[in-house]
Amino acid sequence: MPWYSALALYLLFWVFTFFLILPIGVRTAEEEGAEPVPGQAPSAPQQPMLWKKVGWTTAVSAVVTTLFVANWQAEWLTRAEFLAMFPPW
Repeated sequence: MPWYSALALYLLFWVFTFFLILPIGVRTAEEEGAEPVPGQAPSAPQQPMLWKKVGWTTAVSAVVTTLFVANWQAEWLTRAEFLAMFPPW
């Protein structure tokens, strides 16, 4: 697999993982007991912790990409075997 294909896979896994991790640990101003900012949506997070989530996203997507590329090269699970486990509708 060329390096640019692995990079594209990493970026796809990164975005997907980021959207999965984004809502974890989010608390609104009401849940925190803080006063909301005027004009703020009631569902807006008080402290979104984005840098922490970016770090977790980077680590998780690196592991998933590594496993995917290793499976691609070693052929632990082929496409035919995968489709045999989960047949299409």
